[in-house]
Amino acid sequence: MRSLKSRLMYGMIGGIILLLIGFDFIVYNVISRTLYSQFDTSLESVAGLISASVEWDNNKLDFEFDVKMTPEFAGGTTLSYYELWRDDGVAIGKSPSLGSDELVRFEPGNHPYAFRTFVIEGGRSVRAVAMNFVPRVEKNKSQQADAVQSFTLVVARDAGILLSHLRFLKCLLLVASIVITALACVIVAVVVKKVLTPLSLVAGQIEHISEDNLKSRIAGENLPTEITPIQKQLNSLLERLEASFERERSFNANVAHELRTPLAGMRSIIDVTLMRDRDMVEYRSALSESLSIIKNMEEMVARLLMLARIESCQIKFNTERIKLGEMIDKCWRTFSDRAFAAGIVFENHLKKDLACESDKTGLSIIVSNLLDNAVEYTNHNGRIWITAQKTDNSVDIVFENTGNQLTKEQIKSVFDCYWQGDISRSHTGVHFGLGLAMVKRMVELLGGKIRAEAPNGLFSIHVCLPIAKDSL
Repeated sequence: MRSLKSRLMYGMIGGIILLLIGFDFIVYNVISRTLYSQFDTSLESVAGLISASVEWDNNKLDFEFDVKMTPEFAGGTTLSYYELWRDDGVAIGKSPSLGSDELVRFEPGNHPYAFRTFVIEGGRSVRAVAMNFVPRVEKNKSQQADAVQSFTLVVARDAGILLSHLRFLKCLLLVASIVITALACVIVAVVVKKVLTPLSLVAGQIEHISEDNLKSRIAGENLPTEITPIQKQLNSLLERLEASFERERSFNANVAHELRTPLAGMRSIIDVTLMRDRDMVEYRSALSESLSIIKNMEEMVARLLMLARIESCQIKFNTERIKLGEMIDKCWRTFSDRAFAAGIVFENHLKKDLACESDKTGLSIIVSNLLDNAVEYTNHNGRIWITAQKTDNSVDIVFENTGNQLTKEQIKSVFDCYWQGDISRSHTGVHFGLGLAMVKRMVELLGGKIRAEAPNGLFSIHVCLPIAKDSL
């Protein structure tokens, strides 16, 4: 039953069988009740006729019913029977068609008539009606009411034809149900196969997609509306996989490039230094340059490790109340000398009481990287300023700086690993295009959101973090 095809087939066939059973039950009961009703009405008429022919005269029963008027009571092809009993159960008369047989005596109870089907001697099935009645008394004769006895009359008729018709109806319904079920199985199998064909086509298209052709997409022509959402979601998944594989390839190429550049610089320094004997000052200068390159490589490796730990959720956070203005001022001290040398003006417009719920170490990494990035790319004698705005249960912190040269298309890539807006391949410095990528992942782990904008020649980063409860 794990197969969708089996579930559909068994479900549809089971439903058809249940409907057929219900249909057969209703049809059989309606027809049988109709036939029995017609049969019983006929018996009632005959019983009424016979009871009307019984007269009580001078404490004697006068039975005026003439069998010749109803030949079926005398014998023949279609047999009918009657038998009359007194109150004490003594049979006082019966039809010639019974011969030596006896009918089953039963009482109608509180009803005028009672009906029953039974078998008499000789194996004949009959349908009978029973009634209690008081014989009529002639109007011109006065008799005591209590002297008139009550009698029980049972009139029966051969029910073989009726029962055979019902048996035929039952067999007909059974055979028809079996044939319909067999045809339904064939039709259901064909319909289910046709209905599931689009799934097979989709599966076939997926089978031909590998890591080498992730640009392929699942065609959506002639797909049922129920499968279209699956097709769209699979194509969306393929797009994400393609982007992920592309980022991986780009990441590997960027790592190789970033490592190759400083290594080539170190090798060049060492090769030039070893070409001839040099004095101590020249050796120290070469070693100092090599050490500077090594420190930059260590910084890049440290950021890669930090990024890997963030993406694998290996960093544990301790949420606490943090005053944002104080933290930003503290982080700015590291970059204030560089900013002063470049003539950059820094402005912190956050209120002293503005706080958020976050991890202190993680938030310090976010703020430091954003300030470092701002100082690096702000124009000479430019300006950096920070503002914040409360929104419902969060605070939106905006880091803005002048000197932006990025286009709207380039803004979309600022959070990608190893992406840099300037001629990043022309030199090796402390910026490797990892800072904003690390910031984005850190913000998301802290339960926040981040986005970049470039309004009117400015560059701004919006960081949305959960606000502290006492700041609401």
